[in-house]
Amino acid sequence: MTQNTTQEILEIVSMILEKEPKEIPLDAHLIQDIGADSMMALEILAALEKKYRIVIPEDKLKEMTTLNKIISLVESARKKGK
Repeated sequence: MTQNTTQEILEIVSMILEKEPKEIPLDAHLIQDIGADSMMALEILAALEKKYRIVIPEDKLKEMTTLNKIISLVESARKKGK
């Protein structure tokens, strides 16, 4: 995934979590370390689906624990969509 896409995903996540991008390390656990909740996770999922015109099954929501995992979910959904 390009650095640009990583930055875009980071900006989406930071906006929803109301944090500065620099406050969210790529491997930080979003719920335990950053303070996200399940509603925020749903918002992130919806925002990513809209931005990248992809579908991420809701059962993948529990895998969206870190930015790195979110990035790889987006990457794999984009590959499936092509």
